[in-house]
Parts: sequence; structure tokens; C-alpha cells
Amino acid sequence: MDNKRRKFLKMAGATALAGISAPAVIKLTATPAVASTAPAAHGAAAADTHSADAHAVEAPQGVRLGLVIDMRKFYGKPELLDKAVAACNHAHNIPQIDSKKSEIKWVWKTPFENAFPEHSSYHSSKVTKENDFLVLCNHCDEPPCVRVCPTKATFKLEKNGIIAMDYHRCIGCRFCMMGCPYGARSFNWFDPRPHIKTADINPDFPTRMRGVVEKCNLCGERLAQGMEPACVEAVKETGAIVFGDLNDPESEIRKVLDEEHTIQRKPSLGTKPSVFYIV
Repeated sequence: MDNKRRKFLKMAGATALAGISAPAVIKLTATPAVASTAPAAHGAAAADTHSADAHAVEAPQGVRLGLVIDMRKFYGKPELLDKAVAACNHAHNIPQIDSKKSEIKWVWKTPFENAFPEHSSYHSSKVTKENDFLVLCNHCDEPPCVRVCPTKATFKLEKNGIIAMDYHRCIGCRFCMMGCPYGARSFNWFDPRPHIKTADINPDFPTRMRGVVEKCNLCGERLAQGMEPACVEAVKETGAIVFGDLNDPESEIRKVLDEEHTIQRKPSLGTKPSVFYIV
């Protein structure tokens, strides 16, 4: 394959992936924010230099999708955590590999001290010690993985804040894995397809190949069809995971954030995660 054709295919792959997620912006909100093209981040407001008041700031514009994970509803219910993980695994054809080095994970369980190393676990409660926590890609407003990727295989969808992947552009350098401070990316050391049970294959989502990195895409393909992320839908009856637009003050997720104290993973790094936890 010549260089021109290779370049064309890479660009076409990125365009197609971006197109898959774009309709989600329309389906998930009816607020004026949809019409905005200003890519402001939630939690970060830009100064209004045209205002009479030099100190006035603009409200965040556009859509920024995020999650609130209410761990109180998961405590003592490991089967509920497993249900959320299994839903993601099925929706995205994630191979089941019995090796810590080679495992592929989009959403997974981990102890509190691993999920929140910046928060003290000294004399932590019995509940904290006995329960695992649900973790995934944080779809950061300031994603270091995007900055270090040399081919733009990982990129931010400005219309909704999702950190997406184009597997056709990925060259397997794993810079994004080194750049991600949350360990949210996995590398396919070998062909993952033989490790997917035929009965579990989702024909509506592509399987990956050897030599590429993958991670949670916040179910962009489901959002495009007006559906919620698989993990959210799996535990819908409990309300354990709330999904929505962080920039919409009328959204359910914002109402939860306004009422509950939440924490984030490694907030001091300045990545501005779009995933919040009630613990």
C-alpha cells in the first residue's frame, strides 16, 4: 500500500468515527448549548474580554458528557459491579484474557487505594476496605493521552467531550498508555478475537486487532442511536450511575453534583475528569 493511500485510509477512519458520535449531541440534549461551537470545558470558564465588566466570565458552552458513580449503591453488591462490567464487555467485544499483563479492560473493579491514591486510606472504614470501586476512562477535559499521541489516533470530540479512538490510525507506540495517569488503556499484544466467545459477540461493534490500544469510548456508538452507555443501562434500576451533560444546569447529572459531595481520581493532575464519585 503506497503512502498516499495509507494516509487517505487513516483520515477516512477518523472522519467516520467522529461521525458516529456526532448525532449523540442532538439526541441527548435540547438546550441552546447544542448550537454552540465554543469548545469550553466544564469547570473552566473563559474571561469575557468584550464585557463591560472586566471580571465577568462566560458559562461553559457546548456539551460535556460525564458520569456520576454512586458507590453507596454498589456497596455490598459485587454482582451489581459485575453486571456493569459485563454489559460493557458484551457491547464492545472485549476479549477475556486470563493474564494481568495482557488483559483488555474498558470498565473494571479495583480497591479504593488503587482508584484514589491521592485520598488517604489510613484507618479507612470497613465498607471502603471490603468493596471494590468501578473505574474507567475519565474522558478528561485536558487529556494528556491526546497530547502525546503522534498519529492523532486518540482525539477529543469537541461536540461532546468524549475521548475517542481511531484504531486504523493507531501504530501501537503506547505513548497514550504512558500519558494516561489512570491506567485506562489496554494494548492488544496478540489477536484478541479468539478470546471472545462466539455467543457473546456483538455484531454491531467492530473487533480490534493485534498491535492497537483500546479503551472506554463512553459508548459513542450507542449514543448515536439515542441510547445510554451500556454500564449505565445495566444498573439503571438502581440509579448507581448517572449520565448526562455536565454543562447543562438542568440535567440530572448536574442536579446530583449540586446536591452531593463527590470526589474524582487524581484531581491534582489538572486533567479535569468527567467522571465523579459519591463514596
